[in-house]
Amino acid sequence: MVRNVSPIALTAFVTGASFGAIAVAAHISVWLVCAMSLLVFAGGSQFMVVGIVAAGGSPIAAVVAGLLLNARHLPFGLAMGDLLGQKLAARIVGSHILIDESVAFAMAQRSTNPGDRKRAKAAFWTCGAALFLTWNTGTLLGALIGQVIGDPNRFGMDAAFPAAMLALVLPALKDRVTLRVALLGAAIAVATTPFLPAGIPVVLAALGVVAALPTREKAVTA
Repeated sequence: MVRNVSPIALTAFVTGASFGAIAVAAHISVWLVCAMSLLVFAGGSQFMVVGIVAAGGSPIAAVVAGLLLNARHLPFGLAMGDLLGQKLAARIVGSHILIDESVAFAMAQRSTNPGDRKRAKAAFWTCGAALFLTWNTGTLLGALIGQVIGDPNRFGMDAAFPAAMLALVLPALKDRVTLRVALLGAAIAVATTPFLPAGIPVVLAALGVVAALPTREKAVTA
């Protein structure tokens, strides 16, 4: 399990460093950047907030966009609730590390070992804790480096997060329905970017899910 988590933890460290450097370049203080990673701990929404603020968007628009992007955590919570434990403290901490990767690891264990709740729980907590530590360590280091190098884009650090997300998404694109959804979502985001405030096109990309409706209808009919 540790071997499987290690590559993702390394990716979290590199991506966290990219976020820290980019956020500092957007004139956000180091302490605020680190506080965001500690308290929010959601890479996609953190990059979105920084991007919207850097593009001149209002903080309110940035927060709303981040909340919409993180709405996917609601079904995550329903699916993973039994792995968080019974005590309030455990459930609060578990909810904080409820991210795409920890959920994916737990679901993979459930699929491979049906009924083995202990393995799924171990996968969830191991992955979540490892990524929390590496993400926040990377954020601090990136923020400190960002103060020195000035513009992180010169070193390609702005490409780290998109590259990491693409690497995570690529295996899922083998499924035709998922590929259609991803392509439609990307097309919507690209088409609306010139006309809408920063961050909104990314949220609208969620409409790409309509590409899955014809398949769903066929399945129901069959």
